[in-house]
Amino acid sequence: MSSKREREYERRRYEKWQERQARSRARHHRQRVIAGSVAGALVLVVGIGAAVALTRPDSTPTADTTTAPTDAATPDESATPRTGNGGVLPAASLAEGREWTGSINLTQGPIGISLDGAKAPQAVANFVTLAQEGFFDGTKCHRLTDTGIYVLQCGDPTATGQGGPGYAWGPIENAPADNVYPAGTIAMARQPENGSSMGSQFFLVYEDSTIPSDSAGGYTVFGHITSGMDVLQAIADAGTVDKGSYTAPASDVIIEGVETQ
Repeated sequence: MSSKREREYERRRYEKWQERQARSRARHHRQRVIAGSVAGALVLVVGIGAAVALTRPDSTPTADTTTAPTDAATPDESATPRTGNGGVLPAASLAEGREWTGSINLTQGPIGISLDGAKAPQAVANFVTLAQEGFFDGTKCHRLTDTGIYVLQCGDPTATGQGGPGYAWGPIENAPADNVYPAGTIAMARQPENGSSMGSQFFLVYEDSTIPSDSAGGYTVFGHITSGMDVLQAIADAGTVDKGSYTAPASDVIIEGVETQ
């Protein structure tokens, strides 16, 4: 059983997280009501952050989105490429048009998830298939953003931001019309201007984020976090380290396994 001191520490940490969320919501509300050229400038700044964090200028269809800008990401020599589902895109019908539940088990703790097989059948079928065959096991969440947008990006078996399952897919599913991705959103990463470049990389939103659409649209939202936001926030609070062309979590965030049912 936790000691009184430990319980008090957890309570303060949870209250701190709630305060951050409240400040974030207030900040985004102020941004939405700013008019004219000021609003345009803010959208431009956030748009640049989104492009850096969730996309890369690469025309290679089998390597899904990364957060790297123009230069290649620093490779992780301990990571090796993998092929998911034999290099074949799973059928969307495998999502069964239903809600899936489970957890993403990180070294820092579990994150409970709910996946929407009705609104994003291809994304859910893809994620569930890869999860069940162990594709994500032992992979590193390679990117953490803390400016403009607030996401942890995972799902690359090479931990470079340029890896995938050996196939790419589209089109985009269930993207928000207002470009707002609330805290707790689970969505697919992709290349810029390419709605058919999704693979295995996904991102977890730890603070409300506005990510402008590009010519291809928005980003596929296929689920949300049901528990473990404190785990995700603690990863964000620990900060980032520079990996040359992108920023990574200060401490390694490893997916120990993904459970779905």
